[in-house]
Amino acid sequence: MQRFEWDAALVAKYNINGPRYTSYPTALALQTNFEQAAIASAIRGAGPELSLYLHIPFCHKLCYYCGCNKIVTRHQHKADQYLEALAHEMAFYQPQVSNKVINLLHLGGGTPTFLTEAQLSHLMVLLRQHFTILPDAEISIEIDPRSCSDNKLRHLKQLGFNRVSFGVQDLDEKVQIAINRVQDTDLIRHQVKLCRELGFSSVNLDLIYGLPYQQQDSFAETVAEIIRLDPDRISLFSYAHLPERFAAQRKIPDSSLPQGPEKLALMQLAISQFVAAGYQFIGMDHFAKADDTLAKAQQAGKLQRNFQGYTTAGQDALLGLGVSSISQINGVLWQNSKALPAYYAALLEGKLPVERGVTLTQDDRLRAALISQLICHFTLDITTFSAQWQLPHFWDYFDTALQQLQPFMEDGLVEVYAGRLQVTELGRLWVRSICACFDAYLLQGQQRYSKVV
Repeated sequence: MQRFEWDAALVAKYNINGPRYTSYPTALALQTNFEQAAIASAIRGAGPELSLYLHIPFCHKLCYYCGCNKIVTRHQHKADQYLEALAHEMAFYQPQVSNKVINLLHLGGGTPTFLTEAQLSHLMVLLRQHFTILPDAEISIEIDPRSCSDNKLRHLKQLGFNRVSFGVQDLDEKVQIAINRVQDTDLIRHQVKLCRELGFSSVNLDLIYGLPYQQQDSFAETVAEIIRLDPDRISLFSYAHLPERFAAQRKIPDSSLPQGPEKLALMQLAISQFVAAGYQFIGMDHFAKADDTLAKAQQAGKLQRNFQGYTTAGQDALLGLGVSSISQINGVLWQNSKALPAYYAALLEGKLPVERGVTLTQDDRLRAALISQLICHFTLDITTFSAQWQLPHFWDYFDTALQQLQPFMEDGLVEVYAGRLQVTELGRLWVRSICACFDAYLLQGQQRYSKVV
């Protein structure tokens, strides 16, 4: 991706509130009157391989910026109770997935490294008891450096984890204090180095732009240090300041946040530095080395996207376990209870802890496939797509989308040919806004989303 300069007019025009499109429709479309019988049917009709996501909600300390489902506690025994509940949930699914294999397993949160070595061992035993995990499966975990010792890293490797993702966010101390996440750069540097020595196949580092007191000079130094750490992948997320939804964010003064052009300049410099260092701009918020499996999947036209973001598998074959987790399998989406007491209560009653869900219509599936293609590969072969979905008159079906795309075409962000729709290089920055043109649900809940950049 070439160097670019922000156009203030484009920012004002296209920086709308919109989804990250980790699914279509998004989680806002899930309904409480969902018939759970659809779950068994969806799993039964799915392919032979599934991806598995486990949500570990516990954190030792509250990070003010965080909008994830989490429980801040110092009581380690709470995780034992949670693992017991997870075992019950796994048992519900075991008969349905007995003829399936797991090709990708990811632990997220919260803070998965809240778990002790013994608890991590117990969890992996449970998983291998209830699921068939392929020998070469990708097994990954999100790590808070402050809760991960050298021994825990070694233990993770022994348990079969082969990919790790460190939450860095920013290396500037003033920013770290403001978000209540102070972590020493030497600690991160040491842990990344140890991961290399232990033989983890991939290391990802997470950054966030738009945090309090971030400035271009200091953030450029953070980005430069991240490049020196030489991760295989980098995630660069936009901070979504929604204090009306997340109480902890009220501890962050609005006046401390970079606004408008200042925030976008942070994104611009990060993209420029990462691309100059040889990272492939996967799209929106991800970068990867050219030899990384994520980059190779995009190069081969096989990149996918699910509730964890860009991925090599699991777009319509993801089973989520744990409080608040979301599953998507074979055109059915469902979400577990967001509150831990409700999650526990359902399992004690011998029921799945599912709170809401939706079965996709044919129109949903069609639009989901189109949006996924654009957000992963930035191009759509209209002729091939129309043949696959039996759409003899593509633009008649998407006449409203074509009208909404007109400004993007006029501004050079999208090009439409007889048989192809192409997002331009500059248009990649606005791919969420472009995808929104095909979103039949967006206007119903647009204000509940953050800005697209």
